[in-house]
Amino acid sequence: MSSGFWLRCEVARTLCALLLLLGTSWPTSADDAKPLTAILLVARGELRDSDFADSVVLVMNNLGPAPIGVVINKPTKVTVSRLFPDLKRLEPLRDKVYFGGPVEFGTVWFLFRAATPPERAIKACDGVYLSADKDLLLRLLGRNTPMDGLRIFIGHAGWAPGQLEAEIAEGAWTLQRADSDAIFSARSEHPWPAPQSPKPST
Repeated sequence: MSSGFWLRCEVARTLCALLLLLGTSWPTSADDAKPLTAILLVARGELRDSDFADSVVLVMNNLGPAPIGVVINKPTKVTVSRLFPDLKRLEPLRDKVYFGGPVEFGTVWFLFRAATPPERAIKACDGVYLSADKDLLLRLLGRNTPMDGLRIFIGHAGWAPGQLEAEIAEGAWTLQRADSDAIFSARSEHPWPAPQSPKPST
């Protein structure tokens, strides 16, 4: 088998081990967080950052001193049921955990649909909320259809002050309106980690 195959297997095993330990690394939500404005960024060929190649990123304006978001189109090989091995009712699920970005890769975030504003979550766009609260996630997973309108991420995307603006000015990103359908209904065609091209034979 190719070295690329073994590398992908090793990354998947490492990711699984990391995910099973995440119970102690959940970020807390700010109780006084302001309403967000959000936009979707679609990477263009001019983007030279390998972490964001082929990415669609939901970016929000005030989770920190600079824009922060989550990559929404890169499912990992790890299923949600493996993230929560003690929740036996989730075993039939084949939904994947998503790669949210390279920042704080030991944290878990999730986006979900809700008709009314829930506690311990922040509005990302109409009908969609962002949270990193473990108890809230467990409640959502306890529903009859746990993954309906729910997407779970490891890590997130982030930029230094002024960095994203410069990348947009350079033409590295296309801007699109953020809405529920774009987040939950679009096809995820760029799995993470990306398949590696085989090395040419010598």
